[in-house]
Amino acid sequence: MTSTHAFWLAGREATGEESFDVTNPWDGRLVGTVGVPTEAQVEEAVAAAHAVRDEFAATPAHVRAAALDHVARRLTERTEEIAQLISAENGKPVKWARGEVGRAVSVFRFASEEARRFNGGDAQRLDTDPGGTGRLGLTRRFPRGTVLGIAPFNFPLNLSAHKVAPAIAVGAPIILKPAPATPISSLVLGELLAETDLPAGSWSVLTVPNDRMPALVQDERLPVISFTGSAPVGYSIMDSVPRKHCTLELGGNGAAVVLGDYASEADLDWAATRIATFSNYQGGQSCISVQRVIADATVYDRLLPKIVAAVEAQVTGDPSDAATDVGPLVNEDAAKRVESWVDEAVQAGGKLLTGGKRDGATYAPTVLTELPDGVSLSCEEVFGPVLSVQKVDGEAEAFASVNSSKYGLQAGVFTHDLQTAFRAHRALEVGGVIIGDVPSYRADQMPYGGTKQSGVGREGVRYAMDDYTYERVLVLTGLAL
Repeated sequence: MTSTHAFWLAGREATGEESFDVTNPWDGRLVGTVGVPTEAQVEEAVAAAHAVRDEFAATPAHVRAAALDHVARRLTERTEEIAQLISAENGKPVKWARGEVGRAVSVFRFASEEARRFNGGDAQRLDTDPGGTGRLGLTRRFPRGTVLGIAPFNFPLNLSAHKVAPAIAVGAPIILKPAPATPISSLVLGELLAETDLPAGSWSVLTVPNDRMPALVQDERLPVISFTGSAPVGYSIMDSVPRKHCTLELGGNGAAVVLGDYASEADLDWAATRIATFSNYQGGQSCISVQRVIADATVYDRLLPKIVAAVEAQVTGDPSDAATDVGPLVNEDAAKRVESWVDEAVQAGGKLLTGGKRDGATYAPTVLTELPDGVSLSCEEVFGPVLSVQKVDGEAEAFASVNSSKYGLQAGVFTHDLQTAFRAHRALEVGGVIIGDVPSYRADQMPYGGTKQSGVGREGVRYAMDDYTYERVLVLTGLAL
């Protein structure tokens, strides 16, 4: 699978003066060598996007929709090849990588559908006051300008798709900056976009090192920034450009609440299986993975051993093996950090029930109880295959525990009671409440984002399209309404 990969500059392949290697976190083998754009090439890409912005905004909807349809179709045709690539550069088990490709297909398909119906305009009679007699307001949306999309390593294809597809759908040029650890999946998107009839300059995929990003972030020709990653980096970007429009999808400390009415053996088996799967999928490297289980005292003693057994049943190993559930973390340093956080919790009095072992970049699926307040695992995002379980007395204490986190991305609530579901929706300080399942559920067309330190704005194709555009009203005068 080793090869040298060009980046994409204003719609064409280009190579720089330098390159870097991408390696497999499982076995260290070389996945590919990637070119690095020079400062002059970055300037060329930004200038081209800025120059084409009016032309691209005026592109007929059918042209943009056809390009998005094409990418969706080509991703489908190349699913296995791309899934193997994601697994190789990311360490993600191939079964999860296949799912990621399928989700990216949906994102481009949704964007194509939205492009065809977006911006029809909303008409408003203005003659509700005498001064508006004969006047009609027509409100439409227009692109804010070129988007700088900064994608993370954990979903290198799909989270790139969530930045690129909505931008194309609204006619906003985009410069995509993939994560240095996993750039090749994003470069594949460039290959597919290059097969379309989109205007030259309307998109670039630039493998720029992180230390050169501040100049791009500050560039006034890039008025919209869409960032997915850690809270410290995201808020440092926003603080550095307070007059730009920023969408930040940041960290989480995902909680799954199991209430007392969720009490049958079948209920608890389902909850334990879902919790075990989604505390460990992607190696726990998902901002909505289950990190905390908050269980009512009436079900805690029956639920806990089921969770431990389900976690221990997770198959850890080679991510290229279809039987593997949990692969390595993105690199050994990430696994060492997780190891240090678990060690800290245990030394402070936490009880380790299973796991707690590291082998290179792989960390064993881990469950703890009696987690002390103040340790990193109790208040930060672990971004690894680690889960804590706590006992609470009743719904109010459970919801208060969810809200005690500085993060507020999504929460799962296992209950059968409809009134409880609506109370959870009202009470929980998160961007999404998932009833009867874990917080890790995400449909790519739904609004996705958080509160508190989990970010600002929303992804999800139509919602990102709104974020990339603004309303402009046209007032028509002298009409016989």
